[in-house]
Amino acid sequence: MLGKGRKVSGRGETVTANYAFGPAEDDAIIKHRLLTRTTTTRGEPPLKKLQRKFTSFVLEVEKDEENYNDCAKLSKAFLQELSTFEIPLLKSKAVIDANLREKENFNELKDEINRQISLVQTDIEELKKQLEESKIERQHKEECEAIRKLISAQPARSETQKSIREIEKEIAALEAENTAGSRLLELRKKQFALLLHVVDELQNTIEEDQKSLIEEMRMVTEEQKSGMEDASGGSEAMAVD
Repeated sequence: MLGKGRKVSGRGETVTANYAFGPAEDDAIIKHRLLTRTTTTRGEPPLKKLQRKFTSFVLEVEKDEENYNDCAKLSKAFLQELSTFEIPLLKSKAVIDANLREKENFNELKDEINRQISLVQTDIEELKKQLEESKIERQHKEECEAIRKLISAQPARSETQKSIREIEKEIAALEAENTAGSRLLELRKKQFALLLHVVDELQNTIEEDQKSLIEEMRMVTEEQKSGMEDASGGSEAMAVD
């Protein structure tokens, strides 16, 4: 699989890296290929090209012939190729340094964000406590307001005292009436008890009178009976005579 050209920016510098790698290649191999520039998407790899220039130059130098011009040309070509190879490396190094600085800045920013998050969390906890305290305070205020309204709905103290005095007078009058009623009831009880006693005595007297009357009537009857017997006995004696 071929990868597309990638542009990496750092301090206004742009580096285009052309590379090809398979999906199964790990990061170490990819990193090595990018640093050594042994693979490209087009043409001969830069490192191989540089190696070929260097080899041509060395082989030309090792010849015994007087080939100073050829050596100079190959040397110049090699130096140009080396310069061409070095410039992307320098740019890559600059990009890496910039990325490292960005990473440090990011880490510092991350630490600052974490610190701010901690401060915000602390503020949130404090605000939660203040909210709970505010709720309790509001509840107390509402209770006080309800009590105030209840007190306001009640009559004035002077009117209340006046009503209390009137009620006390009514209570005193009722107590006096109750005392008088109790005395009258006690008197009626005594009178009723006396009446019962008199009725009982009268009933006993009537019963005794009835008994006496019956006894007298019985005695009279017996006397009349005796007189009649005596009369009948005298009549019989006179007849015998």
